[in-house]
Amino acid sequence: MEAPSNLEISVDVPPYLRVHKDGTQVVPAGLDSDTDVVSKDILIVPETGVTARLYRPNSTPKTAKLPLLLYFHGGAFCISSASDPLYHTSLNNLVAEANVVALSVNYRLAPEHPLPTAYQDSWSAIQWAASNAKHHQEDWIRDNVDFDRVFLAGDSAGANMGHYTALKLNNNVPTNDDFDFKVAGLIMVNPYFWGKEAIGVEITDPERKKMVDKWWSFVCPSDKGNDDPLINPFVEEAPGIEGVAGDRVLVTVAEKDILRERGELYHKRLSNCGWKGIAEFYETPGEDHVFHIFNPDCDKAKSLIKRIADFINEH
Repeated sequence: MEAPSNLEISVDVPPYLRVHKDGTQVVPAGLDSDTDVVSKDILIVPETGVTARLYRPNSTPKTAKLPLLLYFHGGAFCISSASDPLYHTSLNNLVAEANVVALSVNYRLAPEHPLPTAYQDSWSAIQWAASNAKHHQEDWIRDNVDFDRVFLAGDSAGANMGHYTALKLNNNVPTNDDFDFKVAGLIMVNPYFWGKEAIGVEITDPERKKMVDKWWSFVCPSDKGNDDPLINPFVEEAPGIEGVAGDRVLVTVAEKDILRERGELYHKRLSNCGWKGIAEFYETPGEDHVFHIFNPDCDKAKSLIKRIADFINEH
């Protein structure tokens, strides 16, 4: 989506990251006539003001039990929201295709809320879902969610948070009675991982490597730089990926994405680290990073959404 040329830019880290001083566009929740998906905005963490957008198919019978998709949007930890028109469209499409209830989390953004705030908010969303599994405060959750089929999902930075949330969840559930649900799978779309040492196409494309190097320093001015364990899950200090919760993981990448190599590496490492689940891999040819968000009506975006929906509904 092209931004109006008269908006003043406060941060410009091309080609995906541009922060305008007057904020971003939003679209209200409600019924989407194209997909027949209905949504509403809810407060999930009163102490911090964190909200989320809750979705379900409008025709869902009151007693029908659907999978729950906990979704973390992308945006390099510093832009976008659940009410961004692009993400709202994407979630409507996914909810309609997969027939799920989805919770899209409005985690707080850097630099106003430096990392690890976004990770803390993603964990708070998990705790909110767990609370609803036991106490049934939210009616759509109470009436229509099957807590044996909970999926964590996200794109780009959101996929990164999905990974670390799945690690933390696996470390908490066995000894914590507050978590009365099962994580059935993790969906990572074009995950945002990185590292100081170039791999694959990063070696032959130093300009784009330098570009991505800047992203992390903007949202997390860590003394470890791009080998901070939050952005590089393979450094020694990072928790082992074999601790990811769930029995199944889907990693999707785009052929022209500079982050592609990291997604493929994650899939290979997960498949060979002793983790007991099934790791699936899906690549979209000829496309770049989160293309399905920017161009949701193209055939390849529809194919990607269908692949995710099939993953959710596999038995």
